[in-house]
Amino acid sequence: MPRKRGVPEGLWLKCPGCGGSIYKKEIQQRQNVCPKCEHHFYVSASERIEQVLDEGTFEPMNDQVRSVDPLQFADRRPYSDRLVSEQKRTGLSDAVVTGTGMVRARRVAFAVTDSAFIMGSMGSAVGERLARLVEHATAHNLPLIIVSGSGGGARMHEGILSLMQMAKVTAALAKYDEAGGLFISVLTNPTMGGVAASFASLGDLVFAEPKALIGFAGPRTIKATIGIELPPGFQTSEFLLEHGYIDRIVERKNLKTEIARAIDYCGK
Repeated sequence: MPRKRGVPEGLWLKCPGCGGSIYKKEIQQRQNVCPKCEHHFYVSASERIEQVLDEGTFEPMNDQVRSVDPLQFADRRPYSDRLVSEQKRTGLSDAVVTGTGMVRARRVAFAVTDSAFIMGSMGSAVGERLARLVEHATAHNLPLIIVSGSGGGARMHEGILSLMQMAKVTAALAKYDEAGGLFISVLTNPTMGGVAASFASLGDLVFAEPKALIGFAGPRTIKATIGIELPPGFQTSEFLLEHGYIDRIVERKNLKTEIARAIDYCGK
């Protein structure tokens, strides 16, 4: 008896926002945004570069900076093995991609962290790449754009060396600010931990995508620590905009235009 033909797998996605079944190609055509409820799906670092920068203008930097295993750390498997497997799985050499490019013909220094690589956690290579990018932006008087999509903070596999990256990148940003640079930080879902507690929160302008989870510890951890009910929408972009933590919520389709407009308005 011939097998009954059904709908091929992978053509439809269930939206976490509205619960609807959405044709995958339609979501992709809308920059991975649900056509029903405007839920912003995850996008990779390479997709983000295509969405924000002018086509063919991105020039990567510091890809040769790689994490090592100074502590010979092992949980379920050695950290050195985990790095290799993550690089093969994601096509990334680490959790951040840095370089320069154009945003509507405006030259910028650009970085994007990707939660697909060990939750976008900040190891020594991530911190070094970001610090070098900030220094490059300072030396060449470039606007600096960092898109954060990191659900992890400092990478535990590297211990204190990871924690040091928060201070290192922050110090580089302080010198950039003294030189009169413009730093636009874009927060996406999720931006948590040491990333949120350091460079992601230090922008001259802080944009965020709608309904992004942004904070240090997760809501359940905070609730368990302080022992009280958290307000509705706690740690979402909308809540943080209302309380002055971010400057503007920007839908993905408008992000490129808003960045270019901000650069022009600030005279950079």
